[in-house]
Amino acid sequence: MAQRVYNFSAGPAMLPLAALEEAQRDLVSLPGVGASVMEISHRSKTFQAIIDQAEANLRTLLAIPQNYRVLFLQGGAQMQFAMIPMNFLRGSGKVADYIVAGTWGKTAIKQAKTQGEVRAAFDGQATNFDHMPSQDELQLSADAAYVHMTSNETIQGIQFADEPHVGDVPLVCDASSDFLSRPVPIEKYGIFYACAQKNAGPAGVTVVIIRDDLVQRCPEDLPAMLSYKAFAEAGSLYNTPPTFAIYMVKLVTDWLLRDMGGLGQMAAINREKAALLYDVIDASGGFYEGHAQPQCRSMMNVAFRLADPSLDEPFLTQAAERGLEALKGHRSVGGFRASIYKAMPVEGVTTLADFMKAFQAQRS
Repeated sequence: MAQRVYNFSAGPAMLPLAALEEAQRDLVSLPGVGASVMEISHRSKTFQAIIDQAEANLRTLLAIPQNYRVLFLQGGAQMQFAMIPMNFLRGSGKVADYIVAGTWGKTAIKQAKTQGEVRAAFDGQATNFDHMPSQDELQLSADAAYVHMTSNETIQGIQFADEPHVGDVPLVCDASSDFLSRPVPIEKYGIFYACAQKNAGPAGVTVVIIRDDLVQRCPEDLPAMLSYKAFAEAGSLYNTPPTFAIYMVKLVTDWLLRDMGGLGQMAAINREKAALLYDVIDASGGFYEGHAQPQCRSMMNVAFRLADPSLDEPFLTQAAERGLEALKGHRSVGGFRASIYKAMPVEGVTTLADFMKAFQAQRS
């Protein structure tokens, strides 16, 4: 097998090697089936067992209550940005509140504006999205259709530590970039969704966890492909689903349960990995500068800059020579971004931390 690099991409991102190797082993023919998972009918007993196990794994990992549906949809988080207001804002006569704490919150509210009245309960633009809002910073409507949040902003490297208090209003969360990275109290959410390609599998499938009463509120005049109710009634099989991507979600969640001990242990490992990098930044005496305010630092995406931007290219070149790839930051923040999702091994983060120390010593 060719040497694998440490891929710090924000997504698509690294997948667990054990899951990749299992998929490789059974790619041509699933055991006892005689065909690839990409060739079998989505109506077959074999695939039904796969999607059922993927759902069961998610329910175990996240302790999902029985009054929630688990849906496997397509279109990524971007499709959810449109589907949520289509189903719950359009024609409601209400306003939807959006917590705009970063690029993805900004994108979500833009899409929602096409379906009804929305307002920013918080907008972090003034400080270039360097923190998540405290409860005191939120200006929530008393009777909103829902409150939308992004739990982790990948570009800015900021993350909610706890859920905001929104009363009886449904809380809707885009958890794409920290999905399955830590335990989550699902019962606090009306909808909890994530595209798979950062933490749960390859691009192509989106997991939506939605409370039953919200499913029943979906309007009947929507096209079926944009209706949560249609997909819930069809068990996510209204049309041909992304069978291989769902199969990979099953393998990744198998790995989390079998090899990693669940989300509590995964969260501890994620905190350890993040601390390795933040400790280097904090101890650098200003050589490295973090983007996020310390109390809002992400465990998933570490965004930082060099005080001297002329060193950016040498940093990236020397990092690549050590097998440290995809570290360039987003243009809106600059500098670098190390995405250390759950499949990134501790060894990869240690290698990056050691390189950062060596690079500073070389250039100071």
